[in-house]
Amino acid sequence: MEKLSSPDRDDDPTAITLVHEPVHLADQFARSNSSLTSTANATAHPGVVQQGQRKRFSDETELLLRGRLKAAAINLVLVLGLGYAGNLLANSSQWFIFRTIILVVVAVSYGLLRSKATLEMRSLRIIELLMFGGVAIQMSLMMYSRTEFFASQGDATSMVGVQQFFFTAFCLHILTYGIFMPNTWKRAAVVTVALACIPYGIQFFQEYSDPEIARLLAMNKGHSPLPVTLVAALIGSFGSHIINRTRREAFRAKQIMQYRLQEKIGSGGMGDVYRAEHVLLKRRCAMKLIKPEKGRDASTLASFEREVIATARLSHWNTIEIYDYGHTDDGTFYYVMELLEGENLQTLVEKHGPLPPGRVVYLLAQACDALHEAHEAGLIHRDIKPANIFAARRGGSWDVAKLLDFGLVREIATEEPGEPRKSLFSGTPMFMAPEQVTKYDHVDGRSDIYAIGAVAYLLLTGVPPFKGSKVMDILRAHASTPVIKPREILPNIPADLERVVLMCLQKEPEDRFATAQSLSESLRECECAKDWNAYAAATWWNTRAKDHP
Repeated sequence: MEKLSSPDRDDDPTAITLVHEPVHLADQFARSNSSLTSTANATAHPGVVQQGQRKRFSDETELLLRGRLKAAAINLVLVLGLGYAGNLLANSSQWFIFRTIILVVVAVSYGLLRSKATLEMRSLRIIELLMFGGVAIQMSLMMYSRTEFFASQGDATSMVGVQQFFFTAFCLHILTYGIFMPNTWKRAAVVTVALACIPYGIQFFQEYSDPEIARLLAMNKGHSPLPVTLVAALIGSFGSHIINRTRREAFRAKQIMQYRLQEKIGSGGMGDVYRAEHVLLKRRCAMKLIKPEKGRDASTLASFEREVIATARLSHWNTIEIYDYGHTDDGTFYYVMELLEGENLQTLVEKHGPLPPGRVVYLLAQACDALHEAHEAGLIHRDIKPANIFAARRGGSWDVAKLLDFGLVREIATEEPGEPRKSLFSGTPMFMAPEQVTKYDHVDGRSDIYAIGAVAYLLLTGVPPFKGSKVMDILRAHASTPVIKPREILPNIPADLERVVLMCLQKEPEDRFATAQSLSESLRECECAKDWNAYAAATWWNTRAKDHP
C-alpha cells in the first residue's frame, strides 16, 4: 500500500512536458539568486564537496588500475615464465629473443608497479599497452609459425588444433582485459575489437599467401560459424561498461559524505532519485542526482539548480522540503529532500479511479496554500499536474498535500530594462493554461490556478479536461474549446464544486480566481469539504494497508 517517493519531472507517464530553454537562462538564474547562493555557500553544508577536498573518480580509477595491472603482471610472469622454462628444457629456440624481451618487460612492469614510484594515468596506460599488447604479439607470432610448421608437414589435424588453441587463448586474453581492467566501454571496445581481429587477420593472410594452408583449413568441417573472438570482445566491452557504471555509482555514494545512497526510486529526464539516509542523524531522505550527460549542458544544469533554489526559498508545510544541496567531486549536482510516504495524485487516480469530491477539496486546498506562499514570493510554478501533487503521510497525518517539482518555476518580473527578451515555452499540455503558450513571458499566478482546475477536473472525473493524440490539438482545445462540465461525466459531483472548477478553467485569466488564497477559501466553502478530514484520510490509508500488506 505505502509508497516511498520523491519529486521527479517524469513520474507522470501520461504527461508530455515541453521545454524551450533561453540562451541566457544561467545568467538570469545567477542574478536572481545571487544573495541566496551566497548565503548557502557561507553556511558551508557539510555534504557539499569543495574543490580538491577529496579524491576524484579518476584518482580512484588510477589506484584501481595500478592494483589490477600488478595482479595481471604477476600472473603473466608466472605463465610466461613456465612456458619459457619449458622451451629451454625442450631446447626450443623459436622466437627465443622476442619471448625473452616480453618476459623482461612484464617482470620490470611488475617491479615498477610494486615500487613506491608515482605513476600517473598516462604511465599506467602505457604499461597496460606494453603488457597486453606484448602478449598479443607473442601469441600472434606463435600462431603464425606453428600454423606454418604443421602446414609444411601436411598435418591438417595438428594445424587446426593449433589454430583453435590460439583462438581460445585470444578469447581469454580479451575477456581478461575487458573485465579486469577499469575502462569506459568505448575504450574497452576499441582495444578488445582490435585484439579480436588479430587471429582472423593472421588466418586470412596465411590462407591468401599459402594455398596449402587454405586447402588444409578447408578440410576442417567442424569450425564454428561464430566469430568467437568478436563475441568475446562484445562480452568484455559490456562487462567493462557494467563494472565501470557500478564503480561510479558506488564512488558517488561514498563521496556524498553524510548521506548513504540506497536503491533508486525514480528516474526522469534530468536526473535519478535515490532513497538515502543521513549517516549521523539516521534520517531517511531522497537524493536527486543530475544525469552525467545533462551536466555538460550549462542551461540544463541551471534549470536543475533553479529548481532547488526556488524550492529552498519556500517554507510552507505543503511544499516539498529541501534539506541540502551541492556538488560531488566529479561535478555531479545533487540535492536532498524529504522522503515522502504515500502516492502522487496521478497514481491515486490510476489505481483507484476518480476521488471523492471531499477528498479532492481537502488535497487541492492544501496545494493552493502552498501556491499562495510561492506567488507571494514572486514565483509561479508553471507545471502543476497530478504527478506534482503528493498525498503524503507527515507528522502522523495522512493526505498531507505536498507540492513538488519547481523545475519550471519562473520569477515574476525579473527581466531588466534593455535586456533581450528571453522566450520560454514549457509545461504539461493536459494541464497548461492557454496563455502559457502564447504569452509565456507575461503569465502570472492565475496560470497555476488554471492548472489546479485541470487537476481537479481529472481527480473528479478520471479524465483530463482536454485530450488528444497530438500536443497542438490539446493546446488549441485549452485556448478555444468549451470544456465539458464535470457533472455531465459524473452526475454525483457537487454543483458548487463544479462551479469552482469551471471558474478555474476560464480561458481568460481575469475570469478566474484572482489568487490561490481565494481559490483555497472557495474550495473549503464547498458543501462536500466536510466529507473528508484527517480521520477519514487515516481510515482510508489504513484500510489500504490491510488490503495490501
